[in-house]
Amino acid sequence: MAQAKQERKSSTFIGRMIRNGALLNLLYIPALLLFIVFIFYPFFKGIKISFTNWDGYNQGYKWIGFDNYTRMFKDPEILKVIRNTAIYGIGSAVFQNVIGLLYALFLNMNIRTRGLVRTVIYLPVIISSLIMGYIWYFFFQYQGGAINDIILLFHDQPSNLLGDPNLNVWIITFVNTYQYLGIAMVLYLAGLQSIPKDYYEAATIDGASAFKRFLHITWPLIAPAFTVSMVLNLIGGLKLFDVIVALTNSGPGYASASLSSIMYLLYFGREDAGYAATIGILMFIMISIVSISALLFLRKREVNA
Repeated sequence: MAQAKQERKSSTFIGRMIRNGALLNLLYIPALLLFIVFIFYPFFKGIKISFTNWDGYNQGYKWIGFDNYTRMFKDPEILKVIRNTAIYGIGSAVFQNVIGLLYALFLNMNIRTRGLVRTVIYLPVIISSLIMGYIWYFFFQYQGGAINDIILLFHDQPSNLLGDPNLNVWIITFVNTYQYLGIAMVLYLAGLQSIPKDYYEAATIDGASAFKRFLHITWPLIAPAFTVSMVLNLIGGLKLFDVIVALTNSGPGYASASLSSIMYLLYFGREDAGYAATIGILMFIMISIVSISALLFLRKREVNA
């Protein structure tokens, strides 16, 4: 009798957990374990390595305190690399969102081939960034590049586009923008298609122009899509790596390096894992500050829109 009563109480407790959804929290455990193993542990391990002179291969290393951080702040190349990283992040985010929004506005209209055009614009997103970089390398390379073949029709000498420090950063930004503007387009299309047509019809009856309809109806109502797209593109641009390696390998020198690519060169090129980990901590702080600040600012805009 007591055992049956205990079983009923147990089944009632489990049923209550199922009804409240508390049992579903157990489904988070596998994802949480993966997050701890592949994110938390490497991050804190990286912090530890940044205080050492480890070369990345040998078992032994020496604890050197804040020497790597002092070295980083005195390194004249770091400011250039931070500037490049900011251009990749902010530049790509701005271009992707502006062009992606224009595409979305165009493809939201009732045109016959819009499905095909959407596919063509989104197609580069599914291609590996490294492969995309090598594809564009054949356009921009010095010897035999498609662009230089056109230049040679009008000039005697080809242009070293990827070797020019004033151009290669913007070329990399262009390639990254081209590849991922499809994400912004899809997000904006989803936002545009969720806006009731009644709003536009009422505004048209009131005599509002197309620009005023966009300014007072479209722009405020796609604010959530703008927030998501901007933050995603910022994070993606700030940690840009594959396209840089494919096009310039951070060269000439470190002229086109980002924080992620210089970290790769320090680890595998110079066997300076301790200093590479220090650069990684700087990149984490930079991405966190920029993305969280952008998210808070854009969320505030959503509320005020």
